Amino acid sequence: MPIVSPVGHSEWAYDLAKDLLETPLPRRWAHTQGVAEQAESLAPILGADADTLLAACLLHDIGYAPDLVDTGMHQLDGARYLRDVAGADERLCRLVAYHSCADNEARQRDLFDVLAKEFDQERPDLARALTYCDMTTGPDGRHLDVLDRLAEIHSRYGPEHVVSRSIIDATPCIVSSVRSVEAALSDVRQKDAG
Repeated sequence: MPIVSPVGHSEWAYDLAKDLLETPLPRRWAHTQGVAEQAESLAPILGADADTLLAACLLHDIGYAPDLVDTGMHQLDGARYLRDVAGADERLCRLVAYHSCADNEARQRDLFDVLAKEFDQERPDLARALTYCDMTTGPDGRHLDVLDRLAEIHSRYGPEHVVSRSIIDATPCIVSSVRSVEAALSDVRQKDAG
């Protein structure tokens, strides 16, 4: 089993995500590329962790790939694939497993104990950064305000779907994460300007 080097794994992540998503799920691939573009904008606040975030953004939705679906919770399915098949760095697995406040969806699907047993959570600053990138990018890869993104998810899935229910529960976590990252970016820009 190949083990991914902890340095420079975004190129590997790009190739893996493209292989899994581009043909069967082109819209999901467009979203993934947009999320990765958002990650690149966070380099000034992440420093040495910028490549890890970029790789996690590229891999965050691979659990939607038809060949990877097992539990129906794409965060868990993607993280398991990264751990068990791809031999990915543990940090990437943790970020994918919990991205965008996924513990709420795990509770809705009665998978929280499974998720918590298999994967620890990653550092909060990186988790918030991944949430920011995902929740400010629409399904076509374009940048959206977080509230518009949440509304888009609700309209796409409908009010009774497990994803919509979990997003309702996760909204405070998601909005707080996005606002925190926006504030950090603003601070860096002000320092650079001053």
